[in-house]
Amino acid sequence: MSGALIIMLAGIRIIKSIGRGMLNKVNGNKPIDKVTGIEAIDRTIEIAGYGYDSEQDIFYCNMNPWQRNMGYSRLYDEGSAPFGMIVDCEPIYFEYGGKLWLIELWKGQYDLNTGCEVGVYTTEEPILSIPGMYKYMFYNCASNEDRLTMSFTLYKNGKKLFKRDAEHWWLAGFKLGEYSEPSELTMKLNITLKDDIMCKIFVEALEAVGYLEKEKELEIEGTFEVNGVNVDLIFGKPYTKQPITRTPETDRIIQMKNKILCDRYNDVAKVYDNVTDKINAIQKLAPEIYEEIMDKAKLRSYLRSMKNPEDI
Repeated sequence: MSGALIIMLAGIRIIKSIGRGMLNKVNGNKPIDKVTGIEAIDRTIEIAGYGYDSEQDIFYCNMNPWQRNMGYSRLYDEGSAPFGMIVDCEPIYFEYGGKLWLIELWKGQYDLNTGCEVGVYTTEEPILSIPGMYKYMFYNCASNEDRLTMSFTLYKNGKKLFKRDAEHWWLAGFKLGEYSEPSELTMKLNITLKDDIMCKIFVEALEAVGYLEKEKELEIEGTFEVNGVNVDLIFGKPYTKQPITRTPETDRIIQMKNKILCDRYNDVAKVYDNVTDKINAIQKLAPEIYEEIMDKAKLRSYLRSMKNPEDI
Protein backbone atom coordinates (compact mmCIF):
# COMPACT_ATOMS: atom_id res chain seq x y z
CA MET A 1 0.00 0.00 0.00
CA SER A 2 1.44 3.38 -0.97
CA GLY A 3 -0.12 4.60 2.26
CA ALA A 4 -3.48 5.39 3.73
CA LEU A 5 -2.73 9.11 3.55
CA ILE A 6 -2.33 9.00 -0.23
CA ILE A 7 -4.27 6.04 -1.60
CA MET A 8 -7.24 7.15 -3.65
CA LEU A 9 -9.18 4.02 -4.44
CA ALA A 10 -10.48 3.50 -7.92
CA GLY A 11 -14.10 3.87 -6.92
CA ILE A 12 -13.34 7.17 -5.21
CA ARG A 13 -11.43 8.47 -8.20
CA ILE A 14 -14.11 7.53 -10.70
CA ILE A 15 -16.84 9.35 -8.84
CA LYS A 16 -14.76 12.45 -8.29
CA SER A 17 -13.49 12.63 -11.85
CA ILE A 18 -16.86 12.07 -13.48
CA GLY A 19 -18.62 14.51 -11.20
CA ARG A 20 -16.22 17.37 -11.82
CA GLY A 21 -15.63 16.63 -15.48
CA MET A 22 -12.01 17.42 -14.78
CA LEU A 23 -10.38 14.93 -17.11
CA ASN A 24 -10.38 16.09 -20.69
CA LYS A 25 -7.24 14.43 -22.01
CA VAL A 26 -5.51 11.09 -21.56
CA ASN A 27 -2.82 9.02 -23.23
CA GLY A 28 -0.70 11.50 -25.16
CA ASN A 29 -3.27 14.32 -24.91
CA LYS A 30 -5.85 12.39 -26.88
CA PRO A 31 -9.16 14.20 -26.26
CA ILE A 32 -11.95 12.28 -24.57
CA ASP A 33 -14.60 14.99 -24.63
CA LYS A 34 -16.78 12.84 -26.87
CA VAL A 35 -16.10 9.58 -25.08
CA THR A 36 -18.96 8.37 -22.90
CA GLY A 37 -20.11 5.33 -20.97
CA ILE A 38 -17.85 2.41 -20.14
CA GLU A 39 -14.96 3.69 -22.27
CA ALA A 40 -14.88 7.02 -20.44
CA ILE A 41 -14.90 5.33 -17.06
CA ASP A 42 -12.22 2.88 -18.14
CA ARG A 43 -9.98 5.78 -19.14
CA THR A 44 -10.67 7.60 -15.90
CA ILE A 45 -9.75 4.50 -13.92
CA GLU A 46 -6.54 4.14 -15.91
CA ILE A 47 -5.49 7.71 -15.19
CA ALA A 48 -6.17 7.11 -11.51
CA GLY A 49 -3.78 4.16 -11.57
CA TYR A 50 -6.35 1.38 -11.38
CA GLY A 51 -8.17 -1.15 -13.52
CA TYR A 52 -11.66 -2.59 -13.22
CA ASP A 53 -12.48 -6.30 -13.31
CA SER A 54 -16.12 -6.48 -14.42
CA GLU A 55 -16.41 -10.22 -13.79
CA GLN A 56 -15.51 -9.88 -10.12
CA ASP A 57 -16.73 -6.27 -9.80
CA ILE A 58 -13.49 -5.12 -8.20
CA PHE A 59 -10.87 -2.47 -8.75
CA TYR A 60 -7.18 -3.35 -8.83
CA CYS A 61 -3.91 -1.42 -9.17
CA ASN A 62 -1.95 -1.20 -12.40
CA MET A 63 1.77 -1.90 -12.69
CA ASN A 64 2.99 1.68 -13.01
CA PRO A 65 0.47 4.01 -11.36
CA TRP A 66 1.41 7.32 -9.75
CA GLN A 67 1.40 5.50 -6.40
CA ARG A 68 4.61 3.73 -7.40
CA ASN A 69 6.46 7.00 -6.84
CA MET A 70 5.37 7.17 -3.23
CA GLY A 71 7.13 4.22 -1.63
CA TYR A 72 6.21 3.17 1.88
CA SER A 73 6.61 4.50 5.40
CA ARG A 74 5.09 3.29 8.66
CA LEU A 75 3.51 6.74 8.92
CA TYR A 76 1.19 5.75 6.06
CA ASP A 77 -0.31 2.99 8.18
CA GLU A 78 -0.58 5.35 11.15
CA GLY A 79 -2.60 7.73 8.99
CA SER A 80 -5.07 5.15 7.72
CA ALA A 81 -7.67 5.29 10.50
CA PRO A 82 -7.94 9.10 10.61
CA PHE A 83 -8.66 8.99 6.88
CA GLY A 84 -11.49 6.49 7.32
CA MET A 85 -9.60 3.27 6.59
CA ILE A 86 -9.88 0.61 9.27
CA VAL A 87 -7.34 -1.90 8.02
CA ASP A 88 -5.30 -4.69 9.61
CA CYS A 89 -1.66 -4.54 8.57
CA GLU A 90 1.04 -7.20 8.80
CA PRO A 91 4.56 -5.99 7.88
CA ILE A 92 7.23 -8.67 7.40
CA TYR A 93 10.79 -7.30 7.38
CA PHE A 94 13.90 -9.23 6.34
CA GLU A 95 17.34 -8.83 4.76
CA TYR A 96 18.26 -10.42 1.44
CA GLY A 97 20.68 -9.69 -1.40
CA GLY A 98 22.22 -6.64 0.24
CA LYS A 99 18.83 -4.95 0.73
CA LEU A 100 16.22 -4.58 3.43
CA TRP A 101 12.92 -6.02 2.23
CA LEU A 102 9.39 -5.44 3.40
CA ILE A 103 6.45 -7.58 2.33
CA GLU A 104 3.34 -6.14 3.91
CA LEU A 105 -0.21 -7.47 3.97
CA TRP A 106 -3.38 -5.43 4.48
CA LYS A 107 -7.09 -6.25 4.73
CA GLY A 108 -10.07 -4.28 5.92
CA GLN A 109 -12.45 -1.45 5.18
CA TYR A 110 -11.21 1.38 2.98
CA ASP A 111 -14.02 3.92 3.38
CA LEU A 112 -16.55 2.64 0.82
CA ASN A 113 -14.49 -0.40 -0.12
CA THR A 114 -13.68 -3.79 1.35
CA GLY A 115 -10.23 -4.74 0.14
CA CYS A 116 -6.85 -6.31 0.65
CA GLU A 117 -3.29 -5.77 -0.56
CA VAL A 118 0.18 -7.29 -0.71
CA GLY A 119 3.01 -4.80 -1.17
CA VAL A 120 6.70 -5.46 -1.90
CA TYR A 121 9.24 -2.79 -0.92
CA THR A 122 13.02 -2.51 -0.65
CA THR A 123 15.69 -0.13 0.59
CA GLU A 124 19.44 -0.16 0.98
CA GLU A 125 20.84 -1.47 4.24
CA PRO A 126 21.62 1.37 6.69
CA ILE A 127 25.21 2.26 7.50
CA LEU A 128 24.47 2.01 11.21
CA SER A 129 22.80 -1.15 12.47
CA ILE A 130 20.32 0.01 15.10
CA PRO A 131 17.85 -2.61 16.43
CA GLY A 132 14.34 -1.95 15.16
CA MET A 133 15.40 0.96 12.96
CA TYR A 134 14.15 -0.83 9.82
CA LYS A 135 10.57 -0.32 10.99
CA TYR A 136 10.85 3.44 10.67
CA MET A 137 12.81 3.69 7.44
CA PHE A 138 11.43 4.79 4.08
CA TYR A 139 11.08 1.99 1.53
CA ASN A 140 10.90 2.20 -2.24
CA CYS A 141 8.30 0.27 -4.21
CA ALA A 142 10.01 -2.82 -5.62
CA SER A 143 11.70 -2.40 -8.98
CA ASN A 144 10.67 -4.53 -11.92
CA GLU A 145 13.60 -6.79 -11.13
CA ASP A 146 12.37 -7.30 -7.56
CA ARG A 147 8.71 -7.95 -8.33
CA LEU A 148 7.38 -11.23 -7.01
CA THR A 149 4.77 -13.62 -8.38
CA MET A 150 1.89 -13.50 -5.90
CA SER A 151 -1.73 -14.53 -5.58
CA PHE A 152 -4.45 -14.17 -2.99
CA THR A 153 -8.08 -14.95 -2.33
CA LEU A 154 -10.04 -12.78 0.08
CA TYR A 155 -12.75 -14.41 2.17
CA LYS A 156 -15.44 -12.78 4.30
CA ASN A 157 -16.82 -15.05 7.00
CA GLY A 158 -15.65 -18.02 4.94
CA LYS A 159 -17.23 -16.85 1.67
CA LYS A 160 -14.96 -15.89 -1.23
CA LEU A 161 -15.17 -12.23 -2.23
CA PHE A 162 -12.52 -12.12 -4.97
CA LYS A 163 -9.07 -13.24 -6.01
CA ARG A 164 -6.04 -11.81 -7.79
CA ASP A 165 -2.74 -13.14 -9.16
CA ALA A 166 0.17 -11.51 -10.97
CA GLU A 167 3.88 -10.81 -10.90
CA HIS A 168 3.69 -7.49 -9.14
CA TRP A 169 4.97 -5.09 -6.51
CA TRP A 170 1.46 -4.20 -5.26
CA LEU A 171 -1.22 -6.84 -5.70
CA ALA A 172 -4.53 -5.45 -4.51
CA GLY A 173 -8.29 -5.65 -4.90
CA PHE A 174 -11.12 -3.39 -3.70
CA LYS A 175 -14.86 -4.04 -3.80
CA LEU A 176 -16.87 -0.83 -3.86
CA GLY A 177 -19.93 -0.71 -1.58
CA GLU A 178 -18.97 -3.82 0.40
CA TYR A 179 -18.83 -3.24 4.16
CA SER A 180 -16.72 -5.47 6.40
CA GLU A 181 -15.03 -5.56 9.76
CA PRO A 182 -11.35 -6.49 9.40
CA SER A 183 -11.93 -9.43 11.74
CA GLU A 184 -14.42 -10.89 9.24
CA LEU A 185 -11.78 -11.06 6.51
CA THR A 186 -9.19 -13.74 5.80
CA MET A 187 -6.55 -13.66 3.08
CA LYS A 188 -5.10 -16.85 1.65
CA LEU A 189 -1.89 -15.97 -0.15
CA ASN A 190 0.84 -17.55 -2.20
CA ILE A 191 4.17 -15.79 -2.67
CA THR A 192 6.97 -17.09 -4.89
CA LEU A 193 10.37 -15.99 -3.61
CA LYS A 194 13.44 -15.55 -5.80
CA ASP A 195 15.40 -18.57 -4.57
CA ASP A 196 15.84 -21.01 -1.69
CA ILE A 197 17.86 -18.54 0.35
CA MET A 198 15.25 -15.79 0.10
CA CYS A 199 12.51 -18.28 0.88
CA LYS A 200 14.31 -19.48 4.01
CA ILE A 201 14.90 -15.93 5.23
CA PHE A 202 11.28 -14.94 4.58
CA VAL A 203 10.00 -17.99 6.46
CA GLU A 204 12.24 -17.13 9.41
CA ALA A 205 10.78 -13.62 9.41
CA LEU A 206 7.24 -15.05 9.40
CA GLU A 207 8.08 -17.27 12.35
CA ALA A 208 9.63 -14.33 14.20
CA VAL A 209 6.31 -12.45 14.20
CA GLY A 210 4.29 -15.51 15.23
CA TYR A 211 3.29 -17.55 12.18
CA LEU A 212 3.51 -21.33 12.46
CA GLU A 213 4.15 -23.98 9.84
CA LYS A 214 0.91 -25.73 8.88
CA GLU A 215 0.31 -29.22 10.19
CA LYS A 216 -1.20 -31.79 7.82
CA GLU A 217 -4.04 -30.37 5.70
CA LEU A 218 -5.54 -28.08 8.34
CA GLU A 219 -6.55 -24.62 7.05
CA ILE A 220 -5.83 -22.41 10.05
CA GLU A 221 -5.15 -18.68 10.03
CA GLY A 222 -1.68 -17.69 11.15
CA THR A 223 -0.08 -20.68 9.45
CA PHE A 224 2.13 -21.15 6.41
CA GLU A 225 3.30 -23.96 4.16
CA VAL A 226 6.48 -24.12 2.06
CA ASN A 227 6.67 -25.81 -1.34
CA GLY A 228 10.04 -25.19 -2.95
CA VAL A 229 10.32 -21.40 -3.14
CA ASN A 230 6.55 -20.94 -2.77
CA VAL A 231 5.02 -19.94 0.55
CA ASP A 232 1.29 -20.36 1.21
CA LEU A 233 0.10 -18.12 4.03
CA ILE A 234 -3.21 -17.50 5.81
CA PHE A 235 -3.59 -13.95 7.15
CA GLY A 236 -6.40 -13.54 9.64
CA LYS A 237 -5.77 -11.85 12.97
CA PRO A 238 -2.54 -9.82 12.68
CA TYR A 239 0.42 -10.72 14.86
CA THR A 240 2.36 -7.49 14.55
CA LYS A 241 1.62 -4.32 16.51
CA GLN A 242 -1.13 -2.30 14.86
CA PRO A 243 -1.00 1.48 14.35
CA ILE A 244 -1.52 3.54 17.50
CA THR A 245 -4.37 5.31 15.68
CA ARG A 246 -6.36 2.07 15.82
CA THR A 247 -8.35 1.94 19.06
CA PRO A 248 -11.65 0.13 19.75
CA GLU A 249 -13.54 3.39 20.22
CA THR A 250 -12.20 5.20 17.17
CA ASP A 251 -12.60 2.05 15.06
CA ARG A 252 -16.26 1.87 16.13
CA ILE A 253 -16.95 5.50 15.26
CA ILE A 254 -15.18 5.39 11.89
CA GLN A 255 -16.79 2.09 10.94
CA MET A 256 -20.23 3.45 11.79
CA LYS A 257 -19.61 6.18 9.23
CA ASN A 258 -18.24 3.68 6.67
CA LYS A 259 -21.28 1.43 7.04
CA ILE A 260 -23.67 4.34 6.59
CA LEU A 261 -21.86 5.30 3.39
CA CYS A 262 -21.89 1.73 2.07
CA ASP A 263 -25.57 1.27 2.90
CA ARG A 264 -26.45 4.51 1.16
CA TYR A 265 -24.33 3.60 -1.86
CA ASN A 266 -26.04 0.21 -2.16
CA ASP A 267 -29.50 1.71 -1.75
CA VAL A 268 -28.83 3.86 -4.79
CA ALA A 269 -26.78 1.41 -6.87
CA LYS A 270 -28.67 -1.83 -6.29
CA VAL A 271 -31.09 -1.32 -9.19
CA TYR A 272 -28.25 -0.98 -11.73
CA ASP A 273 -26.24 -3.81 -13.24
CA ASN A 274 -23.14 -1.98 -14.49
CA VAL A 275 -20.57 0.37 -13.01
CA THR A 276 -21.38 3.24 -15.38
CA ASP A 277 -25.01 3.48 -14.29
CA LYS A 278 -24.08 3.00 -10.64
CA ILE A 279 -21.61 5.88 -10.67
CA ASN A 280 -23.97 8.17 -12.55
CA ALA A 281 -26.70 7.39 -10.03
CA ILE A 282 -24.42 8.15 -7.08
CA GLN A 283 -23.52 11.48 -8.64
CA LYS A 284 -27.16 12.47 -9.02
CA LEU A 285 -28.91 10.79 -6.10
CA ALA A 286 -26.36 10.59 -3.28
CA PRO A 287 -24.58 13.95 -3.09
CA GLU A 288 -23.68 13.36 0.56
CA ILE A 289 -21.54 10.38 -0.49
CA TYR A 290 -20.17 12.36 -3.38
CA GLU A 291 -19.01 15.18 -1.10
CA GLU A 292 -17.49 12.78 1.41
CA ILE A 293 -15.50 11.12 -1.35
CA MET A 294 -14.29 14.42 -2.80
CA ASP A 295 -13.04 15.54 0.61
CA LYS A 296 -10.88 12.42 0.80
CA ALA A 297 -9.43 13.09 -2.65
CA LYS A 298 -8.01 16.57 -2.05
CA LEU A 299 -4.45 15.29 -2.26
CA ARG A 300 -5.08 13.96 -5.75
CA SER A 301 -4.06 17.02 -7.77
CA TYR A 302 -0.73 17.30 -5.95
CA LEU A 303 0.10 13.63 -6.30
CA ARG A 304 -0.90 13.53 -9.94
CA SER A 305 1.63 16.29 -10.67
CA MET A 306 4.39 13.83 -9.83
CA LYS A 307 5.87 11.93 -12.76
CA ASN A 308 4.66 8.36 -13.21
CA PRO A 309 7.41 5.78 -13.53
CA GLU A 310 7.65 4.10 -16.90
CA ASP A 311 10.31 1.56 -16.19
CA ILE A 312 11.62 1.37 -12.64
